Amino acid sequence: MATAALNQEATVFVVDDDDAVRESLAFLMKSIGLKAESFPSAQDFLNSYNPARAGCLVLDIRMPGMSGLELQDKLIQMGSILPIIFITGHGDVPMAVKAIKAGAADFVQKPFRDQELIDRIREVLEEDSHARAEKLQRTEILRRMETLTEREREVMGQVVDGKANKVVAIDLNVSQRTVEIHRANVMEKMKARSLAQLVRLVMKARGEL
Repeated sequence: MATAALNQEATVFVVDDDDAVRESLAFLMKSIGLKAESFPSAQDFLNSYNPARAGCLVLDIRMPGMSGLELQDKLIQMGSILPIIFITGHGDVPMAVKAIKAGAADFVQKPFRDQELIDRIREVLEEDSHARAEKLQRTEILRRMETLTEREREVMGQVVDGKANKVVAIDLNVSQRTVEIHRANVMEKMKARSLAQLVRLVMKARGEL
């Protein structure tokens, strides 16, 4: 349900200096029920870019002014997670491979079948939906961790490493009862119902899961 809701809010951003191609792609997206916005240049897209908006970018690799690759570089520098599908000509494959290595989701060669592009866009939107949900979840976990005291963080770190309360008490030079109180506070503040869940939350915060 959450994924479906995110996909309904997703927008396909089309950036191409060719008016006919741009309008055709925007119409194609709308014909299958996807929101679409089109831009004649990379700079025009950047001027309206909002990192909070979900979707994907369908981007021509060769354009006057700022190229598709240059736009990709700028978005990477901005920390963007917006997935990019490049539209390339026959001679642009080496550039497209470079774009993939830099993190682009895919490239589609001209001339392409409409269904080929539609299928790939749907897959990328699904991936973007999951990525944004994961990012939101990690942000929430980090927010919870910020509510912990320094001592609670120490206790949490040792507990997550698998140490028993008695061992933690010795390591921190406090009573076992004090460790139990801190541990209970950690579980409440982190909204963890079990040690296993706490371990998963910490692993997600560390980017290990």
